[in-house]
Amino acid sequence: MSVPLTGPAKVRAYIRPKESRIRRLLLHPVRSLPIAFLAVIVLGAALLTLPASHYPTEADTVLPALFTSVSAVCVTGLVTVDTATYWTPFGQGVILGLIQVGGFGIMTLATLLALLVRKNIGLRGQLVAQSETHTLNFGDVRSVLVTVVRIMATIEASIAAVLTVRFWIAYDSSPATALWHGAFHAVSAFNNAGFSLYSDNLIGVAEDPWIIVPICAAVVAGGLGFPVIMALMREGARIKRWTVHVRLTVFGTLGLLLVGSALFAAFEWNRPETLGSLSTGGKFLGALAGGVFPRTAGFNSIDYGAATPETLMVTNVLMFIGGGSAGTAGGIKITTFLILGFAIWNEVRGREQVTIAHRSISSSAQRQALSVALLGVAAVITGTLLLLMLTDHSLEKVLFESISAFATVGVSTGITYHLPAGAQWVLMALMFIGRIGTITVASTLALATHPRLYNLPEERPIIG
Repeated sequence: MSVPLTGPAKVRAYIRPKESRIRRLLLHPVRSLPIAFLAVIVLGAALLTLPASHYPTEADTVLPALFTSVSAVCVTGLVTVDTATYWTPFGQGVILGLIQVGGFGIMTLATLLALLVRKNIGLRGQLVAQSETHTLNFGDVRSVLVTVVRIMATIEASIAAVLTVRFWIAYDSSPATALWHGAFHAVSAFNNAGFSLYSDNLIGVAEDPWIIVPICAAVVAGGLGFPVIMALMREGARIKRWTVHVRLTVFGTLGLLLVGSALFAAFEWNRPETLGSLSTGGKFLGALAGGVFPRTAGFNSIDYGAATPETLMVTNVLMFIGGGSAGTAGGIKITTFLILGFAIWNEVRGREQVTIAHRSISSSAQRQALSVALLGVAAVITGTLLLLMLTDHSLEKVLFESISAFATVGVSTGITYHLPAGAQWVLMALMFIGRIGTITVASTLALATHPRLYNLPEERPIIG
């Protein structure tokens, strides 16, 4: 015979279920990602508002601190104040820490969400996924995280060593300054953040291959994504053993880099405002950077405010596509773009099944790709419209800034410095949505997939 609860016992019995529901809500793997990043952003902004973080100024420091924190944690690189002159070495150290936390957290949490997705499918699906990826199964979480740390540390240390020597020898920097600049730019490059300790970003070193090439290499490595780096370490150049994801990411990256660099050179080669004033070697370096940095590094070795409309359009496309999944790059991701491209190609050819490298692509993956792309378009359109309402800048520059923020690129035509507070909030929202939203949406769609035990009658609306 049960005894009815009264007094404090009844209160505890009422509160505990509610607490457990709230805890489950907050600890859900999909919701924990944006909550964690919001917490880091708030902490970073608080640290950047400290007097030790910035040089004395009479202007408001809260909004620049918050904007910089969002940009650093979301590894974007858009800034409203000069990183080199506004922030003290302590403040620059805080920014570097936020970049590292943002990059490391994005890679590991995205991978963990992918592992959680694979755990939720049936045994047959788990065996197929395990055979395709060879390592990405739920039991490998510990080894995966250890490998991520090793990869990041190795690449960042290698790039930092090269940059440090170059800054020390060629630019008359003291060993301590050279080490700091080398480490900062290496971490910023691998995490695709785009923050620089120079007021003109990398324009002053645009013709130095010992700086531009290592930074480009770090950007590409970080943008490939952790699963691809793991696969390349394991399989090397044995292309036949690569999974569809690896093939799409590697070949898609190479293709976009070649096309982007070629078009950048074609549009800017003889223009004195950009590449025209450089030597022949400098022009090739500038073209390489023009194809790499929009994918989504945020560095710039030319003034994009002086670029042609054609260059800005090509850069918009490269920024929106972005880099590889589960890495430090932003955008809708290469795999999303290519899966949609293959789907269109197969539809044009009249084939119902989408196949890539002798593998069929599930309809759920196609729906997820379409959802991510269309939500990205919606975010950019909304952000662009709000910026047009809040500023007097042209559509061309506002659209460029919106895509740069959403794709967490950080390249700017120079208008970010002069945006009003309302427009800065719009860019912060775009950076956060672009960095967290695509991962969250894709994972939510995958985790929420439930098989339907019946089919409704079909009807075909008129298309086109």
